[in-house]
Amino acid sequence: MVLNFLTSSGTNAGGMSSILFLVIIFVVFYFFLIRPENKRKKQLNQMRDNLTIGDEIVTIGGIMGKIVQVTEDTITFETGEDRVRLQVTKWAISTNVREEKARAAQQAAARNAKTKKKNAKTAGEENSIDEGGSKGE
Repeated sequence: MVLNFLTSSGTNAGGMSSILFLVIIFVVFYFFLIRPENKRKKQLNQMRDNLTIGDEIVTIGGIMGKIVQVTEDTITFETGEDRVRLQVTKWAISTNVREEKARAAQQAAARNAKTKKKNAKTAGEENSIDEGGSKGE
């Protein structure tokens, strides 16, 4: 009887560790796969809802054009110089070219500001070393 008690409690502990392992795996999947994907979908839907006339877009098929009409579910845009008009549903829009260009410009400006700040700091350190060396002479 004592042997059965020890065996059954050992099985319970093994079952609990398996459940705990599965929970940990699920949490890892949630934070590395599910959550970022939901965030990306939310941003994409927000971009599609904020499209206005005059925006330059790219569809999921790679067709580029300029928006001329926006309705609740569809977008009409012109392509090329011959002004062919296409009407697609909003979910078919992949990117807003103007928004992407603005975001890229902001990121480039931020990188340039960081680089200038780092270079200024490095130059200031070099100057302070040079000044210290000349005072010691």
